[in-house]
Amino acid sequence: MKRVVVTGAGGGIGAGLARRFAADGARVVVNDLNADAARSVADEIGGLAVPGDAASETDVRALVDAAWADLGGIDLFCSNAGVLSSGDENTPDAQWQRDFGVNVMSHVYVSRALLPRWLDSGEPKRLLITVSAAGLLTLLGSATYSVTKHAALAYAEWLRATYAHRGLIVQALCPQGVRTDMLTRGNEDGSGSAALLAEGALTPEAVADQVAASLTGTGFLILPHAEVAEYYRLRASDPDRWLGGMNKMQRGFEGAR
Repeated sequence: MKRVVVTGAGGGIGAGLARRFAADGARVVVNDLNADAARSVADEIGGLAVPGDAASETDVRALVDAAWADLGGIDLFCSNAGVLSSGDENTPDAQWQRDFGVNVMSHVYVSRALLPRWLDSGEPKRLLITVSAAGLLTLLGSATYSVTKHAALAYAEWLRATYAHRGLIVQALCPQGVRTDMLTRGNEDGSGSAALLAEGALTPEAVADQVAASLTGTGFLILPHAEVAEYYRLRASDPDRWLGGMNKMQRGFEGAR
């Protein structure tokens, strides 16, 4: 991949991806809502910073236009930006809307901007969508994250099923715990899920290494935590047992308070 764009690349997984692709010789455009963070990573790797809001279709189109002009095209777009909010059914509507905008609509906006340029171009193009293992399973303590990440996975599946024959390779990155600010904030808030995920958390660099290896093939799911595949299989084959186990875990979190 010689021409790459990464959203949410001011830190965490996004920064890890940007650094890895640059180290492999790619030219990288770094996007983040935090303009200073985007510029810092871009300066570090010799890339181009294009700050903006991944949940804004106007900003996403501007990002694609700027990246296309600078790189002469885009081979890989990493739609990585994401947000996590704790909460349940009583989470305010504004929070639901914000999380849906970043975790779902950002991917829709990317595909709207890119597919007219990519489809039937004669060369395969890759769209990497950072979903999270929560999109395959769930995340206790966050209704909005669980729901929006399931929606992100569903959209990635739909894109793959609809456009694979027209040169679009869609892959879904589904890590469990990763040592990012998102996980740190969860631990600071006393989240039982965050504490549990922290035990086996990977570094962003390790996740980026897994992504780089997976880009040599076309497998849809990229699972940096191998155990997620078994959890996903159990959820699909015996949902009652799986849900019972998750509820037992929830009761344990409540008893620990």
